[in-house]
Amino acid sequence: MNFYKKFVYSAFAGLFVVSAFVSCEDELDTIGGEVISGEPFTAKKAVYDVFAYNKKVKAVQTNGLPIYQLGTYNDPVYGKTTAYVNSQLRLAGGVGNPIFGLYSQSSEDESDTDDSVTTIEENETVTGVTLFIPFLTKSDSLRDTDGDGVDNEFDDEPEDPSNDTDGDGLTNAEEVALGTNPQDADTDKDGINDGDEEDIIEGAYARQYEVDSIYGNVSVPFNFKVERSTYFLRDVDPTQNFEERQIYYSDFEFSPTFIGETLYDGEANFTDTETVIYYEIDDPDTDEDEKGTVKRRLAPGIVVDLEDVMPFFQENILDKEGQTELLSQTNFQEFIRGLYFTASGGDGDLMMLLNFTAAKIYVDYVYDKVDTNDTADDTSDDTIVEEESVYILDINAASGNTVNSFVNDEYPVDIANKMDTGENADRIYLKGGAGSFAELKLFDEENGRDAITEIKNNNWIINEANLVFYIDRETLDAAGVTGDAVAEPPRLYLYNAEDNTSIYTYPLSGTDVENGPLSLQTLTGYDGIIETSSDGKGVKYTIRITEYINNLVVRDAENITLGLSLTSDIRFSANAQAMLEDGEGEIPLLSVVSPLGTVLYGSNIDDEDKKLKLEVFYTETN
Repeated sequence: MNFYKKFVYSAFAGLFVVSAFVSCEDELDTIGGEVISGEPFTAKKAVYDVFAYNKKVKAVQTNGLPIYQLGTYNDPVYGKTTAYVNSQLRLAGGVGNPIFGLYSQSSEDESDTDDSVTTIEENETVTGVTLFIPFLTKSDSLRDTDGDGVDNEFDDEPEDPSNDTDGDGLTNAEEVALGTNPQDADTDKDGINDGDEEDIIEGAYARQYEVDSIYGNVSVPFNFKVERSTYFLRDVDPTQNFEERQIYYSDFEFSPTFIGETLYDGEANFTDTETVIYYEIDDPDTDEDEKGTVKRRLAPGIVVDLEDVMPFFQENILDKEGQTELLSQTNFQEFIRGLYFTASGGDGDLMMLLNFTAAKIYVDYVYDKVDTNDTADDTSDDTIVEEESVYILDINAASGNTVNSFVNDEYPVDIANKMDTGENADRIYLKGGAGSFAELKLFDEENGRDAITEIKNNNWIINEANLVFYIDRETLDAAGVTGDAVAEPPRLYLYNAEDNTSIYTYPLSGTDVENGPLSLQTLTGYDGIIETSSDGKGVKYTIRITEYINNLVVRDAENITLGLSLTSDIRFSANAQAMLEDGEGEIPLLSVVSPLGTVLYGSNIDDEDKKLKLEVFYTETN
């Protein structure tokens, strides 16, 4: 998912590239060009010290996140984290005084005395309630290389946009557009290939997606619980003159003190396909027969039927039409408060990263309507018919408020004793959520410039500079981190620890930005991504800091303290407020949304092949 003071999407909106890497030609002109000109070059490598310090996060701000954790993740090294979600319930679009049916409640109340024959008591009645919280899916460019609408995982030719997987005469793209199954030549099983059908039911096929960031056994149902929250989540902080957003931290406990009635307590199923819901009633005012046609399509996610508590939504939503409780979002927020979510694996631990910004509650209802049978001036043939409609409640819309609460096991004693010691670390402990991060100092422990001055005096041309972090496989293997079986963080994030900004830029051209943080695997070829062995186990992370070192050498930039954390997406450098051992601070936002952890070698070890180092590749004249 500044983390914030201006909050998450405003921060994301301002995050883009500021510069490109400086070319070698630029450096030749800058460093001793008149001396080097015409001389032969020799490429060399230098290795410098890096000092690392472990920092523990006691609690972190978790409202306004782009992604929320729900469930339990048992990290083999750091212990168990259980994540809960407390969220506001919001009127559709945040707009108050909604109208259910065709007419406002005041118009219905006056129906006996007005001049319109179509104004009647509409008797709006809830017929179904569906809760929907989307899973994360990979961005379009990553999950569907050829753009034919079939994710690579299910596409036998993922780079051929004209592919016809099932051989029915329709390309995959054509079938996705029609709503037929690209992997089944006869979607409706009527004995006629889809390519030969004359009457195709649009949307009959539920599209399959490549789902991201579910940790645990997805082959069995999981336990899911929804309760009413009685806690009033403030949007703004009264102690800051209502000018700053209210901060809620991960250690805030809503349950059991602020929990009301249970709305759902039962099983939910993991699915990587859409949920398709159909109309049950035909609209007499249209020529088409809507009954049995697609009413809504829900992407893969938690989809549960709240039919057992339809009276709750009847009483607190539809029956409140025109009353003060629904007059404004503020009134509604005070009245309804919100929802509290918990989840656990059906046969073990399960952690889901969820897109609560797109979560909804669909309140389906019917209402009475006058059918004039196209004779507005003749009321003798008027009839009362039932019409279907839906009112959609938002859960944490972009302007809403949702809080992640984390309950963490204490770190093992040997790890806890290495936090906030001020000593150069032999191991670097990185954990997402309210976990831990590291601070780094290059060249010496005082952020000095002696080495930088030497580089400058030697007229070196810096071709490449990398920080290389080797994974402590001995520790991870002993704990049971077995590569593909137990997730390892896909990427590390390096940043300016003094002002919490990114120290590097990335090329925007050709990248996928439309899905924001909902894709956790964007820019996979760019900086800090995990390198694995043939058995799927992580070996190391390499972070390129060429431009940063050039800034130190050529432009006399300050040798700052750097921060190192996990990230889910390096495009976003927004931060979260955090409670640290030495007071308040900030940590990268997208380390908060990750449940994962790892252990890296620091520089305070004897093994030269594994120790943390800064590698500088340079050119000098002979």
